[in-house]
Amino acid sequence: MLGTTTHGKHLFTRFDDGVTLHSHLRMDGEWTVLGPGRRLPRRLGADVRVELRTSDDRRALALRVPVVELIRTDDEARVTARLGPDPLRQDWDPAEAARRLADRADRPLAAALLDQRSLAGLGNLWVNELLFVRGHSPWTCAGDVDLRALVSTAARMLRQSITVRGNGQVTTGNVHAGEEHWVYGRAGHSCRRCGTRIRYAPERPGDADRRASWWCPRCQPGPGPTEG
Repeated sequence: MLGTTTHGKHLFTRFDDGVTLHSHLRMDGEWTVLGPGRRLPRRLGADVRVELRTSDDRRALALRVPVVELIRTDDEARVTARLGPDPLRQDWDPAEAARRLADRADRPLAAALLDQRSLAGLGNLWVNELLFVRGHSPWTCAGDVDLRALVSTAARMLRQSITVRGNGQVTTGNVHAGEEHWVYGRAGHSCRRCGTRIRYAPERPGDADRRASWWCPRCQPGPGPTEG
């Protein structure tokens, strides 16, 4: 095994025979690594999709991973062709990310950011937290904000998160349980900045522009969710 690289939520584990294991975690999948002599709990045995062993007897296990396929390493670009720039990659291009978002100027910001063709790698947690930090309602049109500043903040937040030991999804800088996020998952709680009650709008099935959203109506002025 030569190593693993990522683009957005896609993982590519490369081997020395020109073959790549492509996987995507979706919502529920995960990879876990077991040290020598460690065993997976019996109840998780049926969840294993892939097992990789290293020369020092460590094991990497793919649990509940819905997308698993072997492809030619030369064909990785085919998988990522439609993806936007990834803030965690060396080839991150903020200008291109802003341009792609501008192409979706009439869409709500949250929906435009979650579209992996615009900017790869942002999930719902990160979009909600990013929009709070930038002070935008999730339903503000993408064309109505400073997109270069938005993608710059997104990159900074993601890169800072990977330096937090044991938890890569801390946005507040506080690693204590229940203190990690500004708005995500905090419906009904007080805003950490202004004390206003955090609001929540559930996902609307089949509507790509209506994902689950948490926001502070005072810190994030602008349009709210449409009903129906």
